[in-house]
Formats: sequence, C-alpha cells, structure tokens
Amino acid sequence: MDVKTGLFYFFSIVLLFAAFRVITARNPVHAVLYLVLAFFQASALWLLLKAEFLAITLVLVYVGAVMVLFLFVVMMLDVDVEDAREGFWKHFPLAALFGVLIALEMAAVLMGGFRVNEEPHTTALVGQAARDYSNTRELGKLLYSQFLYPLEVAAAILLVAVIAAIALTLRQRKDSKHIGAGVQIAVKAKDRMTVVKMAPTQTRPIDETAAAQTAENKA
Repeated sequence: MDVKTGLFYFFSIVLLFAAFRVITARNPVHAVLYLVLAFFQASALWLLLKAEFLAITLVLVYVGAVMVLFLFVVMMLDVDVEDAREGFWKHFPLAALFGVLIALEMAAVLMGGFRVNEEPHTTALVGQAARDYSNTRELGKLLYSQFLYPLEVAAAILLVAVIAAIALTLRQRKDSKHIGAGVQIAVKAKDRMTVVKMAPTQTRPIDETAAAQTAENKA
C-alpha cells in the first residue's frame, strides 16, 4: 500500500464517521461541526484526485460561508431538541421509505462500477501542453457540454428547494402590520373614514373641585 492509498482510506474513514455523527448527534451545534469535518475530508479526497479547483471551492463556499452561516443560525435560534423529536415516530415511516429509496439508487450506481482503467487526461500532456492545462477550464467544458442536462436538473432542484424554504418561513405573524394588496384594493371609502355629527359649540364642563378652590382663594 502506497502513501496515496493510505491517505485515501484515512480520509474516507474519517468522512464516513463524520457523516454518521451528523445524523446521530443530539446537539445541533455538534452536528454542524461534524458536517464541517466531513466537508474537509471530501475536499482532501478531491485533492487526491487532482481536482484542486473543486477542493478549494468546497472549502471556501461550503465550509467558509454556508456552514459558518448554519452554525451561527443554529446557535442563535437555540433549537429545542426535545420539541423537535416529538413527531419523530410519526414521520419515521415516510423518512424510512425515502432512505431506502436513496440507498437503492446509490447501490444501483455503485454496482455499475467505475472506469478505473482509464488514464487521466493529464498523464498524456507533456511540455508546453501540460503547463497550459487547467482543471477549471476542463471542468467548465464538461459541465456545459457533456453534463449540461444533469447540471440544469440540479439547478431546477435547488431552485425548488429555495422556493420551498421561503414558503415555509414566510408564515403570517400576528405582530406584523403587513396588509395584503388585495385587501387594500377592495377597501371602500366608508370603511376608511367615519363622519361623526357633533354640535358646533359645546359648554365646557365645570370642575367642581377646581371651582371650590378658586372660590376659597378669592375669599
């Protein structure tokens, strides 16, 4: 076993352990930290595959921005774990069904095997061609040519996820003074203003206590 193979197994074992702890940790903050660790291990595996751009992107985007934001949100919200677990067994059958479906899909992909006998494109590059080679350029060519349809499907799924997250969080608040545009258009003048008839002149009410004190002062 060479050094590269040993590093691969080491990073893979840590990645599997971190992913397992993400779903089993009782504390949400600990789960987020384990997810950060899993991202670092995945980035190390991409470095072993000579995909430096993907590795750096994973660290900068997910670890440096997204997961830090998740960590701050979880810590500020102070999520009550006990309340979140009240409906666990109620939703367990549906969650188990989706879990089994995802496991079968992953098994179907893994059973198909990988093309490990193909030499990397970089090994055939020598001299000036090797110096001009760019992982980022090659990745862009693959994404927008060979994998254009999967990329569009992934973008559509992410768009649906963003819209669903906004729809779940935009609930009506009782302390909000927001009024819908339809309500404003449907309102009538008599609903906005009420005319009250009053006499043109009114007698000022006499305060008996103040009158008595005034009389005493004059006396």
